Amino acid sequence: MKDDTIFSPLGAMPRRGLLRAGLAVGGAVLASPFASAADAPTGPVGLTAAPSSQAGVSPRLTVHAIDTYHGATGAGLRFDLSRFEGERWQLLKSVRANAGGRTTEPLLIGDNYRTGRYEVLVHLDEYFAQMGAKLPSPTFLSKVPLRFVIQDAAQRVHLAALFSPWGYSYYRGS
Repeated sequence: MKDDTIFSPLGAMPRRGLLRAGLAVGGAVLASPFASAADAPTGPVGLTAAPSSQAGVSPRLTVHAIDTYHGATGAGLRFDLSRFEGERWQLLKSVRANAGGRTTEPLLIGDNYRTGRYEVLVHLDEYFAQMGAKLPSPTFLSKVPLRFVIQDAAQRVHLAALFSPWGYSYYRGS
């Protein structure tokens, strides 16, 4: 029969005792004064209402692009804004991001800002070519659509877009 005794910094103890001691020490660390309520997982907390316009700022559609490949804003990135009308997408405007990765003016504001289905077509192929990125040809992503719905024209919609040559994500920011 083999010896079940383990010699550890805590002294000689049976194998199972070492496991219990390790769990006790780990639990004590988790319950230490260094752990706070902020560290406790609370689960996802969703919004009960969509973000409304900022104080003093009228409802509008804005966009902010972040190039995660270069670790910079998407300066110079082209956006084509379209609205779904009837059975097709109708181009409303084509703009470029400024040095901060945003458009100089909101994409939609005032009477042009209304409910409906929209698409911002992001020209990643053109952007990365302008940046001199050494990518395979053809590129993995070329033009990517960011599609969304404005349901309430009294609320501001801000699209935050993160992108690289191989992937992108976007969400409704604030």
